[in-house]
Amino acid sequence: MDRRTFGLGAAATLGLAGCSSGPSKFRSYNGPEVTSVVVNKGARKVYLLHHEDVLREYDMELGFAPLGHKQIEGDGKTPEGTYLIDRRNPNSRYHLSIGISYPNGQDRAKAAAMGKKPGGEIFIHGEPNNAKERKRAARVDDWTAGCIAVTNDEIEEIYAMVRDGTVITLRP
Repeated sequence: MDRRTFGLGAAATLGLAGCSSGPSKFRSYNGPEVTSVVVNKGARKVYLLHHEDVLREYDMELGFAPLGHKQIEGDGKTPEGTYLIDRRNPNSRYHLSIGISYPNGQDRAKAAAMGKKPGGEIFIHGEPNNAKERKRAARVDDWTAGCIAVTNDEIEEIYAMVRDGTVITLRP
């Protein structure tokens, strides 16, 4: 190969490398299976467990009205009870998110008895992608509409470790 061909190839390779967006938000995890997630609202902690062993512990933020169980759309509460991790959204308006199966049949029935909707779209997620929302979240405690918020680094780890179908228990 002549020097000119080599030089052009090297320049193209370096140019493409410069186009990457940095480290991927999608991590891999090869440790013990996360068999359950426990959210302790009062302590503002999320725990990832392998049976009885705590694998990871995270601080968290909650909905803007954190006391009590979520009952209706817009109440700002984070649910309490046992649900499942049922979906993930890599293109969330927050830095990654994993969904919680709220509302269940009982939640829907209670809200209907009040003539209301139970709400939904409850996730564990990272920080807002929008700069204005991110600034607000940084200065306000319990800033979500009912979700569980952790740092971007933490949601990347949780996203890699927790599988759909994992039981999540949300305690007062």
